[in-house]
Parts: sequence; structure tokens; C-alpha cells
Amino acid sequence: MFTGIIETIGTIRSIRRGARSITLHIAAPGILEGTAVGDSIATNGVCLTVTSIERDAFTADAMPETMQRTALGSLQAGSRVNLERALRLDSRLGGHMVSGHIDGTGTLAALKRDDNAIRLTVTASPDITRYIIPKGSVALDGVSLTVTGVTSGSFEVSVIPHTQHATTLTSLVPGTPVNIENDLIAKYIEKLLPSAPQGLTLEKLIENGF
Repeated sequence: MFTGIIETIGTIRSIRRGARSITLHIAAPGILEGTAVGDSIATNGVCLTVTSIERDAFTADAMPETMQRTALGSLQAGSRVNLERALRLDSRLGGHMVSGHIDGTGTLAALKRDDNAIRLTVTASPDITRYIIPKGSVALDGVSLTVTGVTSGSFEVSVIPHTQHATTLTSLVPGTPVNIENDLIAKYIEKLLPSAPQGLTLEKLIENGF
């Protein structure tokens, strides 16, 4: 589990490509102290397992399912990536609940400055945008963001100055594929709806642990 608050920007040192998989070697300055093989690090929002570790870099594998659902395949040596270690139970939840399990990819359509913020417009398929609501949360390349607008084929987020400097988002160019993780709560609610004969009620939510 992650929060969508990026700890550092890493750099892809090398990529070893299989038939439908890849192994990434990632420079990760400042966040690997105390990290061990088997730990999880969200890389552009994708939960990856550390398979080997050095002082300032780690390796991780991405299997065919991950390659199919994410934009990791577009990375190359020198690409910059957003990195976040898994949430600790004694940490503040500064963003929102992020699993690191990507729902699909979208495409950055536009960047527009809005005073001190930058608005990003992302196009995505209806099976992604159906879960996105204005003022709701979405993780974009692993970054927790608040939705400022949504249509059936796109949505918009506004990026504050701190996030502009702490992540890769505003260095992207239109046409770049991005990883999208929808809000967990929306997906769980949709799953519960068919089993609720009278629709979704407070009692039904309590019964299912909400």
C-alpha cells in the first residue's frame, strides 16, 4: 500500500527486455537505506518488488500482466520515474490509499499553466473515467492528485508547485502514456452494488466493512 506522495525521482539505468517482460535497474537516490530484497517500491505508480539492491540503486522485474496494463514498456535508459516506498503503519497518510495496481493507461493531452498551478488533461477510456469524479482522488504515474474536471473521455488535474518540483509530471510532453490507478473505494462500491437488492445502503456498507 502507498500514499501517492512521491519520495524521490529515480532514473532508469538500464532495461533488460524479455519476450513480454522487463527487468529494470533503477537509480534511487536517498530512499534505499533500510530497504531489503522483497520490499515494494512504487515506480511510476506500479508496485514492483525489489530483487537486488545496491547503495543507490535497485532492480525489479515487471511480468507480462504488468507490461500489458501499464506504460512501463515505454521507459528507456535515462527515463526519470516517480518512486515511493511502501507505506509504514506509523506514517501519515498524506495523499490517499494507493495500491500500486494500475487500472490502465491514459495519454497526456495538454499542460496549461494556471497561475502557480499547472493543469494536466489526460485522455482515457470510459472504463477508466467511469470511476473518476470531480474533487475525487486519482493516482497518475503514482502521484496522488485531486480531479478538477472529468468527461467520458478525459479528466483534468491541477498540480501545485511542490508536486511540480517533486515529481516528473510537468516534465512530460503531450502524447506521453501515463499510468492511472482509480480510487479503491469507488471500485469496491461498484462491486457491492449488484449484491444489494435495495441498492446501496448504510447497513450494506457497514456489513461489508466500510
